[in-house]
Amino acid sequence: MTKRAINFYAGPAGLPLPALERAQAELLDFAGTGMSVMEISHRSKEYDAVHEEALSLVRELLDLPKNFKVMLLQGGAHLTFGMIPLNLLQGGRKADYILTGNWSEKAYQDARLIAGDRVKVAGSTKDLHYSRLPKASELSFQKDSAFVHFTSNNTVEGTQFKEWPDTGGIPYICDMSSDIMWRPFDVSPFGLIYGGAQKNLGPSGVTLLIMRDDFLDMCEDQNLPTYLRFRVHAEKNSLYNTPPTFGIYLLRNVLAHNKAIGGLKVMEEQNRRKGELLYGCIDRHPGFYRPFVTETADRSLMNVDFFLPTEELTDLFVKEAKTNGMVGLKGYRDIGGIRVSTYNAVSVENVETLVAFMEDFAARKG
Repeated sequence: MTKRAINFYAGPAGLPLPALERAQAELLDFAGTGMSVMEISHRSKEYDAVHEEALSLVRELLDLPKNFKVMLLQGGAHLTFGMIPLNLLQGGRKADYILTGNWSEKAYQDARLIAGDRVKVAGSTKDLHYSRLPKASELSFQKDSAFVHFTSNNTVEGTQFKEWPDTGGIPYICDMSSDIMWRPFDVSPFGLIYGGAQKNLGPSGVTLLIMRDDFLDMCEDQNLPTYLRFRVHAEKNSLYNTPPTFGIYLLRNVLAHNKAIGGLKVMEEQNRRKGELLYGCIDRHPGFYRPFVTETADRSLMNVDFFLPTEELTDLFVKEAKTNGMVGLKGYRDIGGIRVSTYNAVSVENVETLVAFMEDFAARKG
């Protein structure tokens, strides 16, 4: 096998090597069928076993109570932005949205298209270019809100909720596209959790959606096109239409690998260690590596943004890193600088390699 790159892309992102090797070994003959899993019917017993295992692993790794349904859909978070208000904000219901970055803005805008002024901004740091999360004192909620929507991790800006916002008991809906399963957490306050798989769970093309039964009961969807109804997907076990079978197969492989290495407790230990290494290097060179996020407590353990003194040094950093086998470090176009995405599939050793490069680069160019 050729040497694999150290992949710091923000999404689609790297996958664990054992999950890919399993797919490689089974690519032409899956489960003795003489066919690839991409070629067999989604109604076959061989694919059904994969489908059920993927759903079961989600439940097991997140320790989901029985009153939550797991769905594997298509359309990414972008389609879900619209499905949420279409299903849940009929009948005059209200909702609050916390704006912390690019994706939460998009979710809010779609909700406003459907529910208008019944959707309010509960808090925002847009005037600060989303360089930190809103403080508790900056949040205000409608007393009769059906839910509070927020994005747990902001891939563009590099902020992350380590503690959930205090809503006074109003249920959460959360876009966890870029940090779901980075650690164990209590799902009980959430009415709905969703996210594209392509950052922390698997390949692009699969959307994980976890919905509490009382939120499913809230859905008023009789006038919606069938595919846009959450209840249809829950009732049909994510098999209403032909699902993204190969994406779900790879998702299963990733989750099975995560379970095999110790589950989410091990993932959290590794992710916190990667953050210590990377932010430790940045903080040792404050005049050379300048973080975008202004509050230390808000720093993401999935996406780390920082700037170098000049654009020339930024370009050289990206170029030299690539020469050393590290890719995906160029910052998001609206912010610039450097972005390091350290999702679950990025190993501690990968980050150690990057930090050694950063130390050397600062010594030579600082």
